[in-house]
Amino acid sequence: MKDLDSYLNDHLAGSISALELIAHWVKAHKAEPLGLFFLEIEKEIKADQDKLRDVMRTLGAEESKLRKASAWVAEKIGRARMIMAGDEPGSLGLVLTLEGLVMGVTGKKLLWRALSAAKLQKLNGYDFEELQRRAEEQSQKIEAERISAVRKAFAEAGRLK
Repeated sequence: MKDLDSYLNDHLAGSISALELIAHWVKAHKAEPLGLFFLEIEKEIKADQDKLRDVMRTLGAEESKLRKASAWVAEKIGRARMIMAGDEPGSLGLVLTLEGLVMGVTGKKLLWRALSAAKLQKLNGYDFEELQRRAEEQSQKIEAERISAVRKAFAEAGRLK
């Protein structure tokens, strides 16, 4: 059970870090299309985080305060890098943020797949197939936004040829 607790807490920490980063983009671009995009993603990731916490309670896994604190610190360090790269719609910071989110959501999809494959009796009531599908939809939305951000961020490089 120790390994499973650790695995679940790693994913919880990742979601905490993602939500902290997303909150920055929501605030920085309030009432703009980019802010609204991040607001929608924030709601979806928060709902999945709540589901993960429910899974953890069902299994009797305690949330690691150390991992949550580490995730918070890591996000602050990562955000500093993003801010240096810019937090405007056509910035490298946006590209890096979206790439990080794609990786995180892919990890979440793998989490749901792992829990499904583990066939833990206590988790029989969870629809991991649906959770995987939702993660895939989130990944596609974020990837579409990432490609748009890449085009804007690197447009000048294409004109230099």
